[in-house]
Amino acid sequence: MKSLQSLRIAVRPSASPRLAHQCVRPLSTTMQRFTQARRQQSLPAAYYRGGTSRAIMIRREDLPPDQTQWDPILLGCIGSPDPYGRQLDGMGGGISSLSKVCVVGPSTHPDADVDYTFISLGIKTPHVDLSSNCGNMSAAVGPFAIDSGMIPLSSSESTTTTVRILNTNTNKIIHANFPIIDGEAQADGSFAIDGVAGTASRIELRFIDPAGSRTGHLFPTGNHIDTIDAVPVTCIDAGNPCCFVEASALGVSGVLTPQQIDDHPSLKAQLESIRRQAGVKMGLAGTEDDVPGSVPKIGFVSRPGGGEEGEGEGLVGNGNVVVRAMSVGQPHKAVPVTVALALATAANMEGTVVSTCVVRDGDGQADSGSGSGSGLVIAHASGTLEVDARFDERGDVSFATVFRTARRLMEGRVFWKG
Repeated sequence: MKSLQSLRIAVRPSASPRLAHQCVRPLSTTMQRFTQARRQQSLPAAYYRGGTSRAIMIRREDLPPDQTQWDPILLGCIGSPDPYGRQLDGMGGGISSLSKVCVVGPSTHPDADVDYTFISLGIKTPHVDLSSNCGNMSAAVGPFAIDSGMIPLSSSESTTTTVRILNTNTNKIIHANFPIIDGEAQADGSFAIDGVAGTASRIELRFIDPAGSRTGHLFPTGNHIDTIDAVPVTCIDAGNPCCFVEASALGVSGVLTPQQIDDHPSLKAQLESIRRQAGVKMGLAGTEDDVPGSVPKIGFVSRPGGGEEGEGEGLVGNGNVVVRAMSVGQPHKAVPVTVALALATAANMEGTVVSTCVVRDGDGQADSGSGSGSGLVIAHASGTLEVDARFDERGDVSFATVFRTARRLMEGRVFWKG
């Protein structure tokens, strides 16, 4: 065998001096190409489930002071835009309830402990939407504030705490009450919510004065019912701007599954047309093209037990009213909490599309199904959700309460390419 020193590489002269010049690049050019690459960028973050959603949780201090610089960072972390719709190169999961970021920091508001900004990110598009709040992820904000040391506990022996949250998207206050163990938010518990497997510690979310979150009015159009595309629509702003239509007015069963909604040849387009027109009527945008993707939210409602045989999977559990909600153009697997807040408010207002679909007890009040005689049980695609909306003597919504669960899934650093 020849030694390495005796090996020779024969290079056949190229017939074209120009081709030879193209094939042999100067070393400086090659080095320059490689030195342009750089390490991934990262920042401290955690990943939480809140209700039936998940999101990256980031402290405000860890993002650039200039909020206009956030978009490429958050899109890179979540893995958008992804033409395949899967967000495999980031932390997203290919559906709207998993394409979210929550930014949390100390508050200067006298009635709040932390400020919380919710950001919804497009999946196939680079859209960054701060136009609304996420009620489900609101359940994770208090635990994140405690777990990250943002809010010191008054005593290591504390068993419960209340974190007062200012949602900057809606400028509304939320009180989150939950148990503490060993200085952290308790995760284990016996409370279950439909749409999430297993049980966890219960978190009470009280939305203070939720009316007029974006528009300043409970009924932004001034009407309890408007007509859009020949369909009666209730436009209401409580927790988030929402619009509701009756399933029968759309010619569909109220208990369609999310897959059946996806498969319907015209339903999603019809709902989106109504939603965009409602957005203009509610003053959220000047034109239908400018209406944000996340608000107003839209859902279609029906009376419990009103589905026709053979359509959908039927009503899951007991409830006072049935809803199927949309989330950024997709059928929601359960129901957004803010949609539930608006639905519960509309249910207690005579002359709305929702109130005509509510099954009530003999006293004219919604039967919660739990014997408490208060609250509204909403049947959705994955089960039920109870909402308690309280009104003052003028008929205004004082607060609305829902119960959720949340859990820290991981913490460390989140990376993006930039």
